Amino acid sequence: MAVLIAYFSRKGYNYVNGDIIELKEGNTQVAAKKLHKIVGGDLFEIAQKKEYSNDYRECVAEAKKDYLEGVRPELKQYLEDIDKYDTIYLGYPNYCGTMPVAVFAFLEKYRFEGKTILPFCTNEGSKMGKSERDIKAICPNAILKEGLPLHGADIQSCDAQLKEWVERSKN
Repeated sequence: MAVLIAYFSRKGYNYVNGDIIELKEGNTQVAAKKLHKIVGGDLFEIAQKKEYSNDYRECVAEAKKDYLEGVRPELKQYLEDIDKYDTIYLGYPNYCGTMPVAVFAFLEKYRFEGKTILPFCTNEGSKMGKSERDIKAICPNAILKEGLPLHGADIQSCDAQLKEWVERSKN
């Protein structure tokens, strides 16, 4: 069983526990790397060719505009072959109550029929939002497992949460 950990993450200025602070590495990337140590597989970063502003408030405005307009940005890179993967862990921060538009673009690019998708979402209190419904709508023939919301401010200590989720997901 081949595993893919595909994730979108944002370093730079981010909202963390009520403050805007600069992150050298995005919270979702930190979680993806921790998950990789647990499950192995391949890591793949979902990244927009044209990145959002490093300024947090500008980024929020850009992301909201793109979401409302249904934008599907060009990605920096694409997978050569998704067919070799049976299990896809899909990580992203909560943007606009769901996934970033780059994650929508990624999901719409490939066929996920019969594949198992396990979403994990970093957030500051908004949990998974409606992202699981959106994934199911885009990938109706995939097996969608229960997602894991991760509090971004606590990402450095989420190892046990990730391990428990991986174990629960095996059932």
